[in-house]
Amino acid sequence: MIADPIWIIFYAALVILFISMVIFFQTRNLLRTRRLLIEKEQALDQIEKQKLELETRDKNMTDSLIYAQRIQEALLPSEEYFRRFFSDSFIFFRPKDIVSGDFYWIGEKKNKIFVVAADCTGHGVPGALMSMIGLEIIDKAINEDNLQNPAAILGLMNRGLEKTFSREKNIGTIIRDGMDIGLCVIDRQKKRIEYSGAFFPLYLIRDNSLTEIKGDKLIIGMNPEGIQYTLHEVDLMDNDIIYIFSDGYIDQFGGEENKKFMYRRFRYLLTRIHAFPVDDQKSILEDHITAWMAGNPQLDDMMVLGFKPLSGSTK
Repeated sequence: MIADPIWIIFYAALVILFISMVIFFQTRNLLRTRRLLIEKEQALDQIEKQKLELETRDKNMTDSLIYAQRIQEALLPSEEYFRRFFSDSFIFFRPKDIVSGDFYWIGEKKNKIFVVAADCTGHGVPGALMSMIGLEIIDKAINEDNLQNPAAILGLMNRGLEKTFSREKNIGTIIRDGMDIGLCVIDRQKKRIEYSGAFFPLYLIRDNSLTEIKGDKLIIGMNPEGIQYTLHEVDLMDNDIIYIFSDGYIDQFGGEENKKFMYRRFRYLLTRIHAFPVDDQKSILEDHITAWMAGNPQLDDMMVLGFKPLSGSTK
């Protein structure tokens, strides 16, 4: 039986319509896929462009910080310079970031040697900026204002930082920043040391015994009442060794139980190594804290100054 031509045409039309619809939907899907690919390529190009911009910005920022580090290092006395005053001395200094909120200073005026160690609020750029201000105030207090009493110098620093950082800004906020500090004044002729501190203790080791001189719990720049800082006076002996330090070493997490290093462990370490040559002491301190961290990130700037106050100079 021969099919009716009308039905043949009808079936053919259906087939053609079906094929046309398939081609239409496939073409539309292809066009949509192509558009999505183009949009994805454009998005990837935009991401790559933003990545390059961020990398350039990060490099510029890092370069700026490295340059700032060089400026800060130029302002901080080198270990070689420090040993011009104390032949037996070392400086362990490990910033958390490229620049540091910890700083130290040494100078001589009227046959007295001034040693300063300080820890500014924060670390990185804010701390580094604070350290620059602190260095300027210290230098002015000792070399221009001719202050020799460490308690009086801390009082002047407190007033200076209060004046600088407690001013109300245009944005309606008040900056409240300060620093912890330890300041020694050594008189070699009288074999005597005067010390004042703000949250900074001083450790003196003599005959294998450690004596702690505590600083006042009054942050420099945050003592608006102007409470006077305590002046400590101690007679020195030839083999005495002194340590002043920031809390970065003490507060570092690590060890088997991932706890802070703490003052007790630090005192024990110093009593074990204080009789070693100063370069060995520095190496042990560095190796010990690195082993203690055991992969933990460094949490704060670290600074330890160790010196024999009557060890003489290399001038």
